[in-house]
Amino acid sequence: MENKKIIAIVGMPGSGKTDAGTFLRKKGFEFIRLGQLTLDEVKNRGLEPGEASERPIREELRKKYGMAAFAILNSPKIDEMLKTNSVIVDGLYSWEEYLEFKKKYGEKLIVIAIYASPETRYKRLSARKWGKEKDAKMINRSYTKEEAENRDFAQLTNLHTGGPIAMADFTIVNEGSPEDLFKQVDQIISNS
Repeated sequence: MENKKIIAIVGMPGSGKTDAGTFLRKKGFEFIRLGQLTLDEVKNRGLEPGEASERPIREELRKKYGMAAFAILNSPKIDEMLKTNSVIVDGLYSWEEYLEFKKKYGEKLIVIAIYASPETRYKRLSARKWGKEKDAKMINRSYTKEEAENRDFAQLTNLHTGGPIAMADFTIVNEGSPEDLFKQVDQIISNS
């Protein structure tokens, strides 16, 4: 694990976290989506994906393991991945998750915040399409503007998502094309 890094991508829904993670994955980085635990449990329980089924599972995990639940539960997978390569972490949401990773990984942790205005994010989120190829992992979920606003407020109020964004080592403003985002991500990774 000596020269390997953990690159945590933070930001609000629709900011471009998954796009940045997918870009880095294609460049050979290991990839983990912290929230996959929730999506796997939705599937295990035979539930339909969506906020109504996902939120109770997230809350259940956090009640059992604390607010750093997703960092704690995913750390063994991250440790295993670090044996071979640097790791992209998509979906670090809570302040407590950030603190857990900072305590465990120290200087190996690089946090990249991706920012897009609410107007831009809500347009992106409402334009997403559910496709069979996406359903297996349920990565790109579509939201109405009202659903997106509710999720924003829940993340900021209950998870303190603003903390990891504010403490990011780098911030990317993602109001343009995916290519613009990838260029900025590539520049950060090349210089880190």
